Amino acid sequence: MDKLIIRGGNRLSGTIPISGAKNAALTLIPCALLTEEAVTLRNLPRLADIDGFQHLMTQFGVSHTIPGKRPEEFGRNVTLEAMRITSSVAPYDLVRKMRASILVLGPLLARTGEATVSLPGGCAIGNRPIDLHLKALEAFGAQIELAQGYVRAMAPDGGMPGGEFDFPVVSVGATENALMAAVLCSGTSRLINAAREPEIVDLCNLLVAMGAEIEGIGTSELTIHGVRKLHGATYRVMPDRIEAGSYACAAAITGGEVRLEGADAHDMGSTLHALRNIGVEVESDKHGVNVAANGTLKAHNLTTAPFPGLATDMQAQLMSLLTRAEGTSVLKETIFENRFMHVPELTRMGANIETTGRTAVVRGPVELTGAEVMATDLRASMSLVIAGLAAQGETTVRRLYHLDRGYERLEEKLQLVGADIERVGDD
Repeated sequence: MDKLIIRGGNRLSGTIPISGAKNAALTLIPCALLTEEAVTLRNLPRLADIDGFQHLMTQFGVSHTIPGKRPEEFGRNVTLEAMRITSSVAPYDLVRKMRASILVLGPLLARTGEATVSLPGGCAIGNRPIDLHLKALEAFGAQIELAQGYVRAMAPDGGMPGGEFDFPVVSVGATENALMAAVLCSGTSRLINAAREPEIVDLCNLLVAMGAEIEGIGTSELTIHGVRKLHGATYRVMPDRIEAGSYACAAAITGGEVRLEGADAHDMGSTLHALRNIGVEVESDKHGVNVAANGTLKAHNLTTAPFPGLATDMQAQLMSLLTRAEGTSVLKETIFENRFMHVPELTRMGANIETTGRTAVVRGPVELTGAEVMATDLRASMSLVIAGLAAQGETTVRRLYHLDRGYERLEEKLQLVGADIERVGDD
């Protein structure tokens, strides 16, 4: 197992290219199941989760072509073609490591009339049931059975007619699955209280490019007029707003100045607002976002919420930044109930953090010191890297498979802006 060695104290300065969004890409890839024509995705990040999802797609008979590209370049283009679906089963061995695998359920059901998908795995950040995915599909006319750790969905003869589903709570994944199922229903479907995340908009835009008819894109009420079939398309994955926000925190905690090339400020509104309130200078243009921290960082209270609120995926990184802010900050986590697992590791580095339930109180500023720490999930691992960049001495981060799931060549990007960081084999 590899580990990261970080020697803290360097001020980050320069340009970091922002990759395609992991959370968007994992939603766009299964769209290839909805058509027998080729779907080409550009700017697909090179990540373990993306490779795992493509491997899952081959289970269904989907071919993928990756043109040659220089290894020093970030991202890649992939063409997926599902001319014929050879299997509608997503087995446990392929699904267990990645929660996003459940997103094949809707498109498989819509295209073939049936789907059998193992219950998913992924980061251990709390209970994330799939009941809303299943209830939405039932509202469209599907029959659902749960047995031996698998979901089996069946469409009536002639396909699903479509229907209306009102989400009792906002669910990004369930909205995505429902959208992909609804586009091939025979009638019109409505999703009420649907998620509005930029990744949902990206999914809608690809589906429309493939011939889907969707009204209300970007709002909480989506109307989908089912079509008989979809065609292929070429589509560029949106920039990763969480990756960009993570590097913004890394720059700020070191008192640095970094340009996030390709980042979209519109999609990062809540994160950039939080950074400004903490004392970070933020400027943006149509090609990227500039962040600079030249003065004292200030305490700030944060609460995670569905978009356009603060993304839960940014909570851990901002917590690391707030350990260096003057005063007391209160962070409330409203999305997942077990997302403070990075706190004990940050405390090992000198952070002053107390947690009660879903609330964390951060008192600063403290002088962080290097330590051996262990990543517990994807975003928690990035929070430890951020803390290590500001810590005195050497920090060792283990369990890098979490980082490799969501950050494309992280150490290389940080090296571009002056970080003393390297990946080495574990002893």
